[in-house]
Amino acid sequence: MSRPTVEVADILRAKANQFCERYRNWLSFQQLKVMRAITGCRTATLGGHVDVCTQCGYEIGMSYNSCRDRHCPKCQAQARQRWIEAREQELLQTGYFHLVFTLPHQLNALTIQNPRVLYNLLFAAAAATLMEVAADPKHLGARIGFISILHTWGQNLQHHPHLHCVIPAGGLAPDHSGWIRSRNRFFLPKGVLSRVFRGKFVAGLRRAYRQNQLRFAGELQPLSSEKRFAAFLRTLYRHHWVVHPKPAFGGPTQVLRYLGRYTHRVAISNHRLLAFDGEQVTFRWKDYAHGNKQRTMTLSAVEFLRRFFIHVLPRGFVRIRHFGFLANGHRTRLLRLCRQYLLMAPLTQSSETTAGDHMAWSCPRCRGLMRVRQRLTAGELAARGHLSPCSFFDTS
Repeated sequence: MSRPTVEVADILRAKANQFCERYRNWLSFQQLKVMRAITGCRTATLGGHVDVCTQCGYEIGMSYNSCRDRHCPKCQAQARQRWIEAREQELLQTGYFHLVFTLPHQLNALTIQNPRVLYNLLFAAAAATLMEVAADPKHLGARIGFISILHTWGQNLQHHPHLHCVIPAGGLAPDHSGWIRSRNRFFLPKGVLSRVFRGKFVAGLRRAYRQNQLRFAGELQPLSSEKRFAAFLRTLYRHHWVVHPKPAFGGPTQVLRYLGRYTHRVAISNHRLLAFDGEQVTFRWKDYAHGNKQRTMTLSAVEFLRRFFIHVLPRGFVRIRHFGFLANGHRTRLLRLCRQYLLMAPLTQSSETTAGDHMAWSCPRCRGLMRVRQRLTAGELAARGHLSPCSFFDTS
């Protein structure tokens, strides 16, 4: 893929001071930390290294270090590949379904002010809904397992929290005595899922309010009143909560291809940026409401940065989670059972332990293994004449 002509880092270097000045009361320490990481990524600011091939001795000149921040558009490829390699060991020889849980836009402002509480609640409500409805003998009567992936953005960078769930077509019998296969079409009724999800989320929101876990600032301050908050919760029952089953996957190969596209995404990739003239940013987006048409949008640089940074997650927040028989506590034991009932070969010890191993970098000449020969700090690079880009964090 060709190098993008514009990067988020370029916009930050030009407009971060103006952006911070306008939104200083809104920006969190975590958002400022991400801004600094993206600005310095793959520049002399973070130091660098020299690589050499262990087989032919070919040496690659100075490479600047990556920031490795999960919000950086340039730092997701290796993390994505390692995660996918680990997931490959967990795929079952069965069909897979794709389901999306979306929060109504009436919750956007509250979610932006309370991201950790509401995103955790989104995961919990969606998981409890799927497990409960799937366990009902009227629908499947089984214990399912699934992966949930949080996205907080739409194509136009507006706030749009939703969960992508990847679900095997079936589950373990309640007593773990066998595998219960689902129908070919999505096996859980969409209307039931929507109503149960809404009820569980609103109940969790009420509980969070009673436990004083919610923050109300600015235009949301009136909701700190118990009566006002109760009235707000009642309005949520008047709206349709979207639970959307997407077309089923054909099997494990298609699931891996999907996961490769969705797991380690950021709000916008550099390749979607078309132009930046110093004041305005133009980017490409897909209009799902009108037949997935490709469109362009132009925003002021400050507004573009505002939209980008509302999607920075709280520190340590886990945005890919596993539930049911894929939950971390008993995944290994229950996956062995699932593979046995689906007549799959058992995992060998080597395949279990190599999942997630670090991807080796191959020599461009002989395909041998590249190793780091020398590491240099930012100070050492500066002494050699490598200049760091101007940063809004500079105080000189």
